Amino acid sequence: MASGPTRARSGAVWRLRDATLGFPRPLAVGIVNVTDDSFYSGARSGTPHNAIRDGLRLTREGFDLLDVGAVPAAAGPPVPAAEEAERLVPAIEGLADARRVPVMADTFLPEVARRALDAGAAAINDTSGARDPEMLELVAETGCGLVVMHTEGPPREHREPRFYDDPVDYLVEWFSERLDEARSRGVDEAQIAIDPGFDFDLSLDDDLEVLARLGELRALGRPLFVALSRKDFLGAVVGGSWKHRVPAEDREWATAAAVALATAAGAEMFRLHDQSAVDSMTVAHRILDA
Repeated sequence: MASGPTRARSGAVWRLRDATLGFPRPLAVGIVNVTDDSFYSGARSGTPHNAIRDGLRLTREGFDLLDVGAVPAAAGPPVPAAEEAERLVPAIEGLADARRVPVMADTFLPEVARRALDAGAAAINDTSGARDPEMLELVAETGCGLVVMHTEGPPREHREPRFYDDPVDYLVEWFSERLDEARSRGVDEAQIAIDPGFDFDLSLDDDLEVLARLGELRALGRPLFVALSRKDFLGAVVGGSWKHRVPAEDREWATAAAVALATAAGAEMFRLHDQSAVDSMTVAHRILDA
């Protein structure tokens, strides 16, 4: 029961380009993919027009922010910046013009990020760990929000998980270094949220341990942006092993369970596909807050 008061005492805020978010309750971030090859078939908008439609539907369902991407996270060949921007920017522009909720751009290319910010994005979700100094300089220049995700190398490259003596201690050290680097490039710490990167460079056992000890990452003083929705490690738990993990389409209730636990640990934001996961987050918070 201690998780509820811990959230209130942290005082963490996240500064976006045109707003500052506090967290008296956790926030749901709706996933919008302007692609037709996302790992989850239920989140393939395909075109900017469909992405705008799907994003507006998520806002009606109660999502507090939108995270819009145009490049799948799975390993694969590089996507040219012009091709990514051609899909991403019109979707960002349409959703930002609707002025329903803050819109984030999910990209790791600074040139695409700049175009997305010009189109109205309030934050950048950088799955490369903000390793490119140009991205940090852009964030400092524009004052936008930034999500820094843990990763051990370039995006869209297949890597076997490395071994960590203690994955949580390692993440605390890793994020501390990234925060120092961001500050050295002129980024205000209040602009940064951190994502432990479930399924990225972490083994199944690491994912489970990080989730079980998620609250320890709050020592970094930054909001936790947790991307749990329909992840492979949840499919592996349900299926009994990584090899036999159930498909993304069958991970809805595993996601709801993981979200409830992460809510209890004090996570501030959840990147989600489903209304059921938002309900899990909301109910868990209300019980803890009672």
